[in-house]
Amino acid sequence: MRILGNVAKWLFILSLPALLVSATIAFEFNSLWLYKDGFQKYNISQTTGLSEVELEKAATGLINYFNSDEEYISLTVEKDGQPFELFNQREVAHLRDVKALVRLDHRLLLGTAIYVGIYAGICLFWRRRRYWRQTAWGTAIGSSITLGMIMALGIGSMVLDFDQLFLQFHFLAFTNELWMLDPTRDYLIMLFPEGFWYDTAMLFGQITAGVAGTLLGVAGYYLWKTRKRAKSQEDH
Repeated sequence: MRILGNVAKWLFILSLPALLVSATIAFEFNSLWLYKDGFQKYNISQTTGLSEVELEKAATGLINYFNSDEEYISLTVEKDGQPFELFNQREVAHLRDVKALVRLDHRLLLGTAIYVGIYAGICLFWRRRRYWRQTAWGTAIGSSITLGMIMALGIGSMVLDFDQLFLQFHFLAFTNELWMLDPTRDYLIMLFPEGFWYDTAMLFGQITAGVAGTLLGVAGYYLWKTRKRAKSQEDH
């Protein structure tokens, strides 16, 4: 029974970083304002010749596609008053691969959220009070691991530079070369230049580190407070 408890505890600790990372990724992929901000910052309307209204239509279409059961995306926009399919066959095929990763992230988010919720709920509401400290310790360790991961990625981006990290990610994440697009004719890479992904990565780090830091602070304060209270009771 003790072994089972330790396994459950470490699963909770390891699930916490996965939950925070997958939640931030899901948040960013579904944030219309993030797409629109990138379009404005990098003058995508000028690059593509699409109006802001059509760009918003494209962003909304992508978000809807990632959350749908459709295997392939079909997105029609207007340019100079003429409707056309925004993405060519290569881009459509690549977006299918991207969607597979997004759906994997959603499954990871759901699975870890359920486990973390059940474990924390049992410890906080069903088991004895001493398990509250165990949950706090687990939260502190899981949050620290998350912060360590973000720091490692930050250092890696400084040592290797973001271009190399972004390139290596594509080699690891995809089993084909469909992601190698032409910025002079492929709208997908025009819509989302490398600068957009750099900004998104920075925001990812800030959000994830911010949430992890908050959890670490709350858990650490609880552990300090309960330890201080226990020591005070021993002295009396």
